[in-house]
Amino acid sequence: MLYAIISEDKPDSLQRRKNTRPFHLARLQVLQNEGRLLLAGPHPAIDSDDPGEAGFTGSLVVAEFDDLQSARIWAEADPYIEADVYANVTVKPFRKVLP
Repeated sequence: MLYAIISEDKPDSLQRRKNTRPFHLARLQVLQNEGRLLLAGPHPAIDSDDPGEAGFTGSLVVAEFDDLQSARIWAEADPYIEADVYANVTVKPFRKVLP
């Protein structure tokens, strides 16, 4: 089943996010290589593809996991959590309708 992992950044976490990004992306690449990643990306803090120093307010990952518990365990191991980037992470089932 698909699960949405919705993360919210802590204030003033942009530099920690930048420093940790390669490790975060490496984990997403594993999901992609396994054919389990539907989409992933950050939420810019402003209406721009490149928000610069405005940074990001969080991230969204939609991926396939065996069950909700597996998705939660995967989300809790995100390098952004260890780097103190995320203030909150919500994991919930997701049903793709379109396209």
